[in-house]
Amino acid sequence: MTKPTVAIVGRPNVGKSTIFNRIVGERISIVEDVAGVTRDRIYSSADWLNYDFNLIDTGGIDIGDEPFLEQIRLQAEIAIDEADVIIFLTNGREGVTDADEQVAKILYKTKKPVVLAVNKIDNPEMRDMIYDFYSLGFGDPHPISGSHGLGLGDLLDEVAKNFPTADEDEIEDDVIRFSLIGRPNVGKSSLVNALLGEERVIVSDVAGTTTDAIDTSYVFEDQKYKIIDTAGMRKKGKVYENTEKYSVLRALRAIERSDVVLIVLNGEEGIREQDKRIAGYAEEAGKGVMIVVNKWDAVEKDDKTMNAFIADIRDNFQFLDYAPIAFVSAKTKQRVHGLFDKIRMISENHALRIQSSVLNEVIEDAVARNPAPTDKGRRLRIYYTTQVSVQPPTFVVFVNEPELMHFSYERFLQNRLRESFGFEGTPIRLITRARS
Repeated sequence: MTKPTVAIVGRPNVGKSTIFNRIVGERISIVEDVAGVTRDRIYSSADWLNYDFNLIDTGGIDIGDEPFLEQIRLQAEIAIDEADVIIFLTNGREGVTDADEQVAKILYKTKKPVVLAVNKIDNPEMRDMIYDFYSLGFGDPHPISGSHGLGLGDLLDEVAKNFPTADEDEIEDDVIRFSLIGRPNVGKSSLVNALLGEERVIVSDVAGTTTDAIDTSYVFEDQKYKIIDTAGMRKKGKVYENTEKYSVLRALRAIERSDVVLIVLNGEEGIREQDKRIAGYAEEAGKGVMIVVNKWDAVEKDDKTMNAFIADIRDNFQFLDYAPIAFVSAKTKQRVHGLFDKIRMISENHALRIQSSVLNEVIEDAVARNPAPTDKGRRLRIYYTTQVSVQPPTFVVFVNEPELMHFSYERFLQNRLRESFGFEGTPIRLITRARS
């Protein structure tokens, strides 16, 4: 099922980012280590007990020059749109403020569960400060301390009680699910229309997991596809259109539900930081990826233009060096239908399983050609490798001492696997474990 999404909402200076970082733990530092990806802290995966969920820090949504209360309103509305459960965060030391009441009025409009948290209750003697917050009308306030990590377990227990039950969004084995993501105005909708064309065969229109997203089923050369609708921008106001971080949120749900993700760039505008941020989430999610340069018909070019653009993509998206690149025009339909063959190829590679004996032959040959370097007289020894999952292909390498597996040598092994088995368009994961 789709992971539930939790949003932290509240006026400024109540500690939203502190609580966000506490809940996601060390995940942020891990994703920031991905080469070539700039990250802010608006969104991350998190887990509590047996639950995996997505977490949004609405305080990171920059509304620009809007007035103070308007910023609060817009951030809260974005959370209402995106979240399954909302944490309404307040500041116990300051009591209930007018701004808290403004947030409460906005949250009254949603039918989604709201869990009230009172931050900065740093010791038991301060618990009496929570009682005023009953006046906000969201039931029992949960005392927490972001600076000390107190009370978060009880808060997350309450949040988890409100997670939606398993949905009916089952995965059909013979259907390739793909989405188009990217910044606003790169031509995603036009590209979807060009892909479907007039000759489209619509099997069904099935409502997706969000209230207004429609997944479009389509058959091309006897292969069933499902285009995951990113639902564009639900709100058509200038703030939603111009808030780049909001476009990331819109892409995340689509990424999660896809087998293959098409990252759409605007050929006229070139590469922006936001393109890298969105692409980084697709890689992090382990999805099959293709980079699609749209509006190529509008680009003034000579015989060097395409190669220069490819070089620019490879430089900016070093973490997606396995992703094929396509240059298309939704307007003229140039090369558009060739995308289906690539999507199918990537999907097959994403689900590719390698026989253990063949896999170990390749790894043994790689080690024989390039033995692992020594570290203070110790050398990494690889005993055997096994594939443990697909989508993406994931391999466990059993070794003598896992800490001897340097990143550069892991990268070398990944490259050897790609040379031997292809894996174009899909990330591959290597997990190093000690042989028991």
